[in-house]
Amino acid sequence: MSQDPKRYTITAALPYTNGPVHIGHLAGVYVPADIYARFQRLQGKDVAFVCGSDEHGVPITIKAKKEGITPQQVVDKYHAIIKQSFEDFGITFDNYSRTSAKIHHDTASAFFKKLYEDGKFNEEVTEQLYDAEANQFLADRFIVGTCPKCGFEESYGDQCENCGTSHNATDLINPKSAISGNAPELKKTKHWFLPLDKYEPFLKQWILKDHKKDWKTNVYGQCKSWIDDGLRPRAVTRDLDWGIPVPVAGAEGKVLYVWFDAPIGYISATKEWATQEGKDWEPYWKSEDTKLLHFIGKDNIVFHCIIFPSMLKAEGSYIMPDNVPANEFLNLEGNKISTSKNWAVWLHEYLEDFPNQQDVLRYVLTANAPETKDNDFTWADFQQRNNSELVAIFGNFINRVTVLTHKYYNGVVPEPSNYSEVDLQTLKELKAYPAVIESSIQRYRFREAQTELMNVARLGNKYLADEEPWKTIKTDEARTQTVMYVALQIATALAVLSEPFLPFTSSKLKHILNTPSSADKNALNWQGISSEETLLAAGHTINTSELLFSKIEDEQMQQQLDKLEASKKANATPAAQKVEKQKDMIQFDDFTKLDMRVGTVLEAEKMAKTKKLMVLKVDTGLDVRTIVSGIAESFTPEEIIGKQVTVLVNLAPRALRGVESQGMILMTENAEGKLVFVNPDSSDVGNGATIN
Repeated sequence: MSQDPKRYTITAALPYTNGPVHIGHLAGVYVPADIYARFQRLQGKDVAFVCGSDEHGVPITIKAKKEGITPQQVVDKYHAIIKQSFEDFGITFDNYSRTSAKIHHDTASAFFKKLYEDGKFNEEVTEQLYDAEANQFLADRFIVGTCPKCGFEESYGDQCENCGTSHNATDLINPKSAISGNAPELKKTKHWFLPLDKYEPFLKQWILKDHKKDWKTNVYGQCKSWIDDGLRPRAVTRDLDWGIPVPVAGAEGKVLYVWFDAPIGYISATKEWATQEGKDWEPYWKSEDTKLLHFIGKDNIVFHCIIFPSMLKAEGSYIMPDNVPANEFLNLEGNKISTSKNWAVWLHEYLEDFPNQQDVLRYVLTANAPETKDNDFTWADFQQRNNSELVAIFGNFINRVTVLTHKYYNGVVPEPSNYSEVDLQTLKELKAYPAVIESSIQRYRFREAQTELMNVARLGNKYLADEEPWKTIKTDEARTQTVMYVALQIATALAVLSEPFLPFTSSKLKHILNTPSSADKNALNWQGISSEETLLAAGHTINTSELLFSKIEDEQMQQQLDKLEASKKANATPAAQKVEKQKDMIQFDDFTKLDMRVGTVLEAEKMAKTKKLMVLKVDTGLDVRTIVSGIAESFTPEEIIGKQVTVLVNLAPRALRGVESQGMILMTENAEGKLVFVNPDSSDVGNGATIN
């Protein structure tokens, strides 16, 4: 790709249509992507900013089963909600499509067939997990078990949301069907695999060498870990009845794997847009003069940096992404955002509760963006940033300038006289800001860029406070005219520079200043702030002043906190109702195979680079053995040294993060959901005593 690309193809992760969009999605993906797309358009760049609803994921079929409706009804419902809320929030997609569209089915099918005909797949009969009661093979999200890497007990079949590791469902420890709750069995089935191992040399060069310096460290690090572990063939088909049918003979009852199908949605969305605009879609995906960017959350890094690029490389005619600026996660009031537990701030509900305040949420999410680490959204911070920054700094400056212009000059921009050193220095600082903000945006540091935008407003406030035109109007009218003229230049610059970050505010401010919108060919552009001597000419008449931002009161915040508290209570099911259903009957002989013994913990230490795992040395009476247990978030090592525990001693050894675990400590949860030990009845019982 050239240093100055002719066009930009910008993609934002396709949201699952099993629920609305929440603030975690916005902070991680859609707000930064929109800032970048808006900025490039202001530079006059040719931009295709595409997204769409991902309608073939297993979460959609799970949602359909829960609600007693069809998957199509689920996706139709949430696609409409998501699309409308994006529009109302001001996310400027050039096209928001959906993967149930015919153009997508055709594009994904053709992509698969091209790779199939070129011999890029391995066709294999393998053993897959099967739920006999449900009479179906289990797709990745229909399986839950213990992660083989970190020990997280609620890992999905394709990915652990705790450590981010991707794996195969058959790698899980103690897998369970999410449909019936039963332990699945292995059953043979035929599938097509993309041999990722064949693309290791390409990925090592492209990521580990070519992009070592310009990719974010979290993205580069996760990719390096994957590649260093060694890539293996990945199945790109599934045994399901919801999705895009595998378009080859002998594949009846099989569909394309959602992570093969979904990223092709970017291509089909571009095709759909190009058709509507009378353009050729191919340069946006196949020209070296195009800069391709994927905005995603950290849980999608492997799919966009390893699997999708390998697919594009296998096809042979596509460009590679120039960057994949993935963000970390946003939490809510100290807890992980959860769709299933309704612990979220939903975009469509926010727009109802805070009408015409889209920019406040955009501002707060950008100011607190999880660019390098997980961050926390709180309503207290939301209120404070609105009242102390947007109202008190940005809004206050604009209000003072416009009110005084009407008061002193009937809304007409005054003619400046001689510039003082302060005036010249202020104008010089103003002209430097576009390049400073641009540099941050081009490096995907949107939080930093927005801070610099607010520094322009701070520059204006300081200038007015120091020069005090409300005092000089009584003693030096010529000086007052110059001060007001300079202040209006700063206000005009803010109207342009704020557009990527605060688009509704920018539009409102341009109306107040009576200047053309960014779509007008006569509008002041980004470069003009640095190059033009006059941004708002003397003699120009501005419109009536109006407030850009309003103070948010405590009562509004309490309503939001009450809503979250209600969600918490609704999900705090009484312990009696949490009892899991009885498992399948076993024979007495099955039970007698379990060898449970009393043991004492002699040593304990937290496993490095994990959240949950603790490495224990346990005296079982038979021997002293190492056991890895997922209890580090509930206990400190000091708490459990010397504690008597119940140990399943004849469990086959299993390696967890390179440490061989030689048994299992028996645990359960109490009524508050906290882990507790299943202890022997009497402290008089010695190590090695059997539990019958």
